Amino acid sequence: MLKLQDIRISYGAVEAVKGVNLEVREGEVVTIIGANGAGKSTLLKSIVGLEKPQSGSIHFSGQDITYAPAHKRVGMGLALSPEGRGVFPDQTVRENLMLGAYAHQGNPAQVEDLIEKEFQRFPRLKERQNQLAGTMSGGEQQMLAISRALMSEPKLLLLDEPSLGLAPLIIAEIFRSIRQLSASGLTILLVEQMANQALSVAERAYVLETGKIILQGSGSDLMKDPAVRAAYLGAH
Repeated sequence: MLKLQDIRISYGAVEAVKGVNLEVREGEVVTIIGANGAGKSTLLKSIVGLEKPQSGSIHFSGQDITYAPAHKRVGMGLALSPEGRGVFPDQTVRENLMLGAYAHQGNPAQVEDLIEKEFQRFPRLKERQNQLAGTMSGGEQQMLAISRALMSEPKLLLLDEPSLGLAPLIIAEIFRSIRQLSASGLTILLVEQMANQALSVAERAYVLETGKIILQGSGSDLMKDPAVRAAYLGAH
């Protein structure tokens, strides 16, 4: 479904992504783990069209989208739940969800059906549907960010650090939702610093270090890898 070939991205003289090759097959959960500053978020932004690579190619569903504008990629089936959640703080929960359904704006009945589906996924959003998003807790905002991305009915959902800054109980709820989405057949590319949780839900995983893929394999294999355990799982 997604194939990145030799992607390089620079900020001025600093090369943040250094020749990354990566693929995601239909129906998989694939995770990218790595420390702060490894280039994970930059890589996701390049996939959805928010960062332009200096070289390399990005193919999605058989089409070259390397330089396609971001809004066209949403229409093709890509959606990002960004790092830091990025909800619209002065809009209500319902309004945030409606903004996520921009591609369906000509079909109000479909939008309402999608909103109801997200309310079933995260009942707390239904309780707070008329509340301003900026007044909600971090966990509630994360639920909203994921639901807003799902409102476009993506083929591939990109999740950037969904556990960031959240309490353990909320993290467990978020990862439960990721498992449910995967079980429904949705393809997911997950960027996450909490390597244990990320590897436990992933069929395959990549380790990104200073802009380069240094390891790849099944989630279960990387959980057993001594180098990964020492660097990312708190085990020695």
